[in-house]
Amino acid sequence: MTPFALSMLTSLVGGLISVGAAAAFTVALSPAMLSRLVSYAVGALLGAAFLEILPHALEASGNAERTGALVLGGVLLFFVLEKLVLWRHSHAMPAGHAHEHLHAHGHAHDSGGRSGLLVMIGDSFHNFVDGLLIATAFMESVPLGLITAAAIIAHEIPQELGDFVVLLHSGCSRGKALAFNLLSSLAMAAGALLAHFALPSLHGAVPVLLALACSSMIYVAVADLIPGLHRRTQLRATVEQIVLIAAGIVSIVAAHHLVEHAGFAG
Repeated sequence: MTPFALSMLTSLVGGLISVGAAAAFTVALSPAMLSRLVSYAVGALLGAAFLEILPHALEASGNAERTGALVLGGVLLFFVLEKLVLWRHSHAMPAGHAHEHLHAHGHAHDSGGRSGLLVMIGDSFHNFVDGLLIATAFMESVPLGLITAAAIIAHEIPQELGDFVVLLHSGCSRGKALAFNLLSSLAMAAGALLAHFALPSLHGAVPVLLALACSSMIYVAVADLIPGLHRRTQLRATVEQIVLIAAGIVSIVAAHHLVEHAGFAG
């Protein structure tokens, strides 16, 4: 197979594997356990943002100040996007009904719906960059391409699990959550496709896309998910949340070290 065909195949298969593994893990879990896993999603999102994506964005740009400004700008961008979703939601309802709807269905569900949308936008940016990296590696050599694809898949699984939990928390059915994640994973193939035809012009966009992916994850975790966790103030619930947030972070770190140990880091 040609490097182009291999990069397209591994991008498609890699997205299916990471999304499928995350979906399979949640099948056996009860709704109550999935609700608790929102804490895990917070840890996975923050771990991926600060320990994986941000370092790569800094390395790709070579300019810490510019990258920091892009992340900050991204946070403000997602704030505006969330406002637009709120405005559209409120204007789509009769006067006064939006307020009743919010109290009838709960702020957590409303916030969750917005966070599901935002995390999918950020995940699409991230997957697009992953596709660029896979295609670039295959253009260097087939072994390097396979190693890079394996590393990306290993890193994606815990993050996709966090994304899947956020979508379920937002009110999506399992089928919709799976469909949205699969749709987002196609951005990886799109990145690989464009890399083969326009890599020089896309090279400068990589730090920007990574910074936006990073800022979306930070925004969703801090602005949408963590406030909901504060509604459970019992000591036992607080300890449980801390443990699950730590587990989310550790899963990102563990995936990174397993890849490095296996010689896949590239």
